[in-house]
Amino acid sequence: MCKKLIYFVLLASVCLALPVSGDLIADTVAYWTLDEAIGDIALDSSANGHDATIYGDGWQIVAGVIRGAIELTGNDYALATNFPLPSSTVTVTAWVYANSKPGWGSMVKNWGASETGQFHLGLDSGANNLDVHITQSGGGTVNVNEGTAFPEGEWQHVAFVADGTMVRLYRNGAEVGNGVYDGTLKTSHTGVGIGVKPNNEGTGPDPGIPAYWDGLIDDVWILSRGLTPEELQVIMEGQGAGPIPQAFGPDPKNGALHEDTWITLSWRPGDFAVSHDVYLGEDYQDVDGASRDSDVFRGNQTSTFYVAGFPGFAFPDGLVPGTTYYWRIDEVNDADPNSPWKGSVWSFSIPPKTAYNPDPPDGAEFVDPNTPTLTWTPGYGAKLHTVYLGDDYDEVSDATGGMMLGVASYSPGPLELEKVYYWRVDEFDAVETHKGDVWSFTTPGAVGNPKPSNAAMNVGMNATLSWTPADSAASHELYFGTDKEVVRNADTGAPEYKGSKALGAESYDPGLLEPDTAYYWRVDEVDDQGNTAKGPLWIFTTGAFLLVDDFEGYTDDDAAGEAIWQSWIDGFGVADNGAQVGNLMPPYAEQTIVHSGSQSMPLLYVNEAGVTNSEASMTLTAPRDWTQAGVTELSLWFRGGSANAAEPLYAAISNAAGAPAVVAYDDAATTASSRWTEWVIPLQAFVDQGINLTNVDKIAVGLGSKGGAAAGGSGTMYIDDIRLYQP
Repeated sequence: MCKKLIYFVLLASVCLALPVSGDLIADTVAYWTLDEAIGDIALDSSANGHDATIYGDGWQIVAGVIRGAIELTGNDYALATNFPLPSSTVTVTAWVYANSKPGWGSMVKNWGASETGQFHLGLDSGANNLDVHITQSGGGTVNVNEGTAFPEGEWQHVAFVADGTMVRLYRNGAEVGNGVYDGTLKTSHTGVGIGVKPNNEGTGPDPGIPAYWDGLIDDVWILSRGLTPEELQVIMEGQGAGPIPQAFGPDPKNGALHEDTWITLSWRPGDFAVSHDVYLGEDYQDVDGASRDSDVFRGNQTSTFYVAGFPGFAFPDGLVPGTTYYWRIDEVNDADPNSPWKGSVWSFSIPPKTAYNPDPPDGAEFVDPNTPTLTWTPGYGAKLHTVYLGDDYDEVSDATGGMMLGVASYSPGPLELEKVYYWRVDEFDAVETHKGDVWSFTTPGAVGNPKPSNAAMNVGMNATLSWTPADSAASHELYFGTDKEVVRNADTGAPEYKGSKALGAESYDPGLLEPDTAYYWRVDEVDDQGNTAKGPLWIFTTGAFLLVDDFEGYTDDDAAGEAIWQSWIDGFGVADNGAQVGNLMPPYAEQTIVHSGSQSMPLLYVNEAGVTNSEASMTLTAPRDWTQAGVTELSLWFRGGSANAAEPLYAAISNAAGAPAVVAYDDAATTASSRWTEWVIPLQAFVDQGINLTNVDKIAVGLGSKGGAAAGGSGTMYIDDIRLYQP
């Protein structure tokens, strides 16, 4: 399907005059309009907060039946975790568009890799008919199949209703099959996939048969009762969707790479728009803060497309390769006092004339030296490519006169172990040669595994550097600074040289770093013969905070003391503490439900059978001085789930002596929210309880009586990104 083609369906029937009933709203468990994603989040438009996370690289929001829809290709999908399933009656509806019909193609699915879930709504395994399976609480399944080939290339409304007695399957409002069930539904599998079959844990795709959908999906509803045919008609015709005043559905997709020097931008209009203010420029801040008197304002218009890169339009000399452009559409209706409605800032980029997207990626480690193949994406307009490869940065950077290649790949033959290699690709576009960047990779045995990771962003100002030594290393020479080329070229006489480190001491504390600053570092390895092997250049950029814990450093190696529950001490063996930190089996840290990075802390609380409080605590090594860098606030992110009992959430800190100071979150019901929430606590709240902030010994997070009046109950919370911020 061409991504520039806009799909829209004009319903043949006249929309019913029925409003959505209060019962329909009250019985909605989740409603994903899929009109627009906030980052990679598909918001649940019900009041229940069951947002779905979107995964994959090819998905985009395009025009659908009811405003926007999500287009899924390849391995794209959306997933809602910890989903509260109805136990006896349920209705699931969606608009779907099939580009092709993969076996078991998933529309909306609560299933597992090797265990049944509550329902599969999608295609069957072979004939590619519309199909539904439901599982009763006792384990028996009921299958209803339409028995007719599902159409390709057309929007179809699909639904099934389990009303306590019958399971009924619908397509375009007409019942196409039914079966009998016992009035119970399995509820133990808690992942709901949109365009995918979940795994057993409900946290990702089935690794064996993910059954991805190939096409578009729009307006997914899950309700806790069986709807009537009349109510299905109301949902099918979009009367449940509230108005959206902002523009949405940008084409090209936000963040797209556009391989031309002119472009047609288009969008779907907001529901109240009469005209549109267009903003387009090369700086995000300029576009985001622009008004009609700004240079990036391109005019007001009634059409929903805008051309740039031609004479007579914005950027008349053409869009510039290697440039990112930002655009915004504000919706205007002078008759409405709320007008204009400011739009999101979208972006697209023109590929550079130099080679990009190297493979191995820049800074890659453990590259197989036996049969290496170097590949890249050709620069804009490139016809021929010249590759330079070696183990000396300066030689590779300065090299000239190489042999031109007609393909974007190069196989150099076997390489050496324990080496840092540098390579460069120059692109020739039939007019001139464009010199490429110098990239690097290492083979097994070389120095590596830098922490912070290479190119890491938003690193705490209190970061400590560490690395894994080369196989032949006897000692290390460390270089650190803020000037890229100076650090790259520094020797032991330069200020950037921070001294020799003994084998086994692969860490360096640079002290308190500046906020929002790029730092470069390098570790040269010295063998037992005194030979020095120059290391690769690494970079990280700080944020304006001190890091308490981001949960990224924990592993499943409990023998080495690296498991999350070995730092965050829970209630194991403690009679009056109902907390459990981490999963029972590896991976111990949560790796799907995360706020940022790749891990968060699962915190199970069980305030039952006489236990009234659940708490996890960590003794600090750093930072202990919570006054340095002018920090005044403690920030942490948390997320719960709808199955959680309402219990007071609290944070506590303590000195080595004296009682801890406790601050409770102001809403115990927040434990039921499945959205990540930032909790910011003024440090003064702890000072007021007698805490000395210059030497904080311990931090704790808990739920229950320490935070206030506790009703009792259990659940699982997720904690991430604990930081100290400046005001």
